[in-house]
Amino acid sequence: MSTFSGDHSFCPECGCVLPLPGLEETVTCPRCRFTVSIHEFADKAVTSSVVFNPLEASSFPKEEEEEAELKGPVIDRRCSRCNKEGMVYHTRQMRSADEGQTVFYTCIHCRFQEKEDS
Repeated sequence: MSTFSGDHSFCPECGCVLPLPGLEETVTCPRCRFTVSIHEFADKAVTSSVVFNPLEASSFPKEEEEEAELKGPVIDRRCSRCNKEGMVYHTRQMRSADEGQTVFYTCIHCRFQEKEDS
C-alpha cells in the first residue's frame, strides 16, 4: 500500500522526486528503489518555464549607489594607477568563514579599484 498519493513525478512510497523515464520499462526511485511501470507515464507531458524577475527588482547599481562607494574611511594608501595618496575601503567575507576577509580599495581621485585578500 502506498504512503503517498498524488503527482506522478513523485515516488508513492517515500515521496522522493522520480527521475524522468528513460529507455527501460520501469522508473526506479533513487531513494527507496520502488519501481513504477513506464506505462503510467503515458500521455503525461513534461513542461518547464522560465520566469525572469522584473528589471526594476534587479540588483544593478543606480547612480546614487555608485557615489556611495566613495563613502567610508579614507586611508593612506597609494593608488597603483594615478600614484596619489588616499583610498576608501570596505571589507566583505567572500571566501569560506575560516579564511580571511577581502578588502576592496577605491581611489578617491581616479576611482580605480583594487582588492586584497587578507
